[in-house]
Amino acid sequence: MTPSGAGDPTGISEGGRVTNEGANQAAAVEGPAPSARTAPAGRRSWDIASTVITRYGLLVAFGMMIVAFSLARSDAFPTWQNAESILTNAMVPLILAVGLTVPLVMQDFDLSFGNMVGLSSGAAVILMHSHGVSPAVALPAALGLGLATGLVNGFLVSYLGGDSFIITLAMGTVLLGVEYAITNQNGVFFSLEDIPSSFAELGQGEAFLGLNNQVWIGLGILLVVWMLLEKSEMGRYMYAIGGNPEAARLSGVRTREIRLVGFVIVALCGAVAGILVSSVSASYTTLIGPPLLLPAFAGVFLGSAVFRPGEFNVLGTAVGVLFLGTIETGLKMVTQETYVINVVQGGILIAAVLLSRLGRRAA
Repeated sequence: MTPSGAGDPTGISEGGRVTNEGANQAAAVEGPAPSARTAPAGRRSWDIASTVITRYGLLVAFGMMIVAFSLARSDAFPTWQNAESILTNAMVPLILAVGLTVPLVMQDFDLSFGNMVGLSSGAAVILMHSHGVSPAVALPAALGLGLATGLVNGFLVSYLGGDSFIITLAMGTVLLGVEYAITNQNGVFFSLEDIPSSFAELGQGEAFLGLNNQVWIGLGILLVVWMLLEKSEMGRYMYAIGGNPEAARLSGVRTREIRLVGFVIVALCGAVAGILVSSVSASYTTLIGPPLLLPAFAGVFLGSAVFRPGEFNVLGTAVGVLFLGTIETGLKMVTQETYVINVVQGGILIAAVLLSRLGRRAA
């Protein structure tokens, strides 16, 4: 048997160790080895820079965008009134995006919540305006529609094995049909004398610090969902299901029930958003929900590139939604061309999806 390393030009022993002869040969060919301290330090610096860019790049871009719009419109953009307006207008998309984050954590899609917005808005307004029902009854009824929709979606997907994309897309069509049946496809408008004051206060009133009630409702929902996903056992199970549903099931996680909860949460958030939209405008109009679908997805996917790259998280979602709201307001101040805003928003959604995928690969 040839001795370890003898006659072996690579100098690698059977045990995988490098012999002295092999090391000398490698040194002769490759030249002096780099400093043992320099290489690891360089790698560490690169790793730190990569982590900062990956996790906080969107925040840096957010800050640069604010500075740019402030310089472009110094008379209007960098004001408290504008900041308050951006925050208030972002609340309905935030509520939808936060709710959507929950099923997406488990790799489930929901495409029905946009029409849930329209159905809950129409149901609440019709009950109060046409039937004289008090908000104390009409609003829980609208929320009940959201609860029922979430339960049906969750049952069809998690218990019967339906594809979440197809099931919720079809459910969105069903909800639109129910909305049209309830409203006869006619808008409904409250007069100042007819609108119940408690209903108007939801979207138009101010509670603390001069901020609109929508802000506090949205922040409350954000806090509850954040605690669910980040601080509860169910939240850990949700992330486990998103990582490997079969492994989670074999570990004893009740995957079907937990996935159902995700659909209920996003449907309820859609119902809340519909109530707020109708409260702000004191009216119901057709097709108010579908335009809110893509911005919610954009906010969630954009947020998955923040804090924990490639992983859906509530705080990242909040940053993503505020980023989109700020850029929309800034573009409206700089240019009145609607097509510019649409092109930019669509481009951001594409970039958000790609960033999310790259983040998952890096993880």
